[in-house]
Amino acid sequence: MPKIRLDLLLVARGLAESRAQAQRLVMAGQVRVAGEVALKPSIHVEDDALVEVALGPQFVSRGGEKLLAALGGFGVSPQGRVCADVGASTGGFTDCLLQHGAARVYAIDVGRGILHWKLRQDERVVVLEGVNARYLERLPEPVTLITIDLSFISLKQVLPVVRGWFPTSTLLPQAGAIEIKGGETQARGDLIALVKPQFEAGRRQAARGEGVIRDPAIHRQVLLEVLGFAAQQGYGLRGLMPSPLLGPKGNREFLAWLVYPALTSADLEALVEGVIVASRN
Repeated sequence: MPKIRLDLLLVARGLAESRAQAQRLVMAGQVRVAGEVALKPSIHVEDDALVEVALGPQFVSRGGEKLLAALGGFGVSPQGRVCADVGASTGGFTDCLLQHGAARVYAIDVGRGILHWKLRQDERVVVLEGVNARYLERLPEPVTLITIDLSFISLKQVLPVVRGWFPTSTLLPQAGAIEIKGGETQARGDLIALVKPQFEAGRRQAARGEGVIRDPAIHRQVLLEVLGFAAQQGYGLRGLMPSPLLGPKGNREFLAWLVYPALTSADLEALVEGVIVASRN
């Protein structure tokens, strides 16, 4: 029976997109040959050998699952769009955007060396590391979808800045857009933000729970303050939902869908009250 290198066999069977990916799968311990974990991509196996690839997580971090829920729940599509991911970190949001058709993603983070290697190698990703979004007035090109997942600072510090990243004129029916009489006006872009009460509430409130905010009254206060501030900055609230996953230490987090500029806006208090109730069920 003829034999073939394992990495080449994985590609031939369509279990890996490239030889490099096949080698990474083997080195990660995700490939079994005849039930045994393969240790080297260079080993030769029979071409009819039983080869299995264990599926890993869908995204490079849990953040991707949070954004996936928001895209589906709000009906926002990244397909063909230029996006910005603020607070990219490992790249869960970036990964989710790419898997759902984003043409390009600017992955922005104040830290360095955090973004997953898979995303660094993707030609659709523009890595902007060591960059503080609070001071980034412009990107190399306009974007029509911005995602935000920040830690240790408030969303209120970046919302006034990132609106300048949207196109300067109205366009793109795909950009969340609401049609006003005769189809004259459309939103310039969508913004999906993860609202984290543990970083929005006062220090005293956060310290009282040792960094965990469990009080629905504080959740309500945070959402009203942050989303009210967004409205003052010209954003329109289109949707709000609890995150499907808890944050660190079990913190309840929320996902907000905003459009810019605000052509119409949902009832803030009604949406907040509804999401508080939903988060307790």
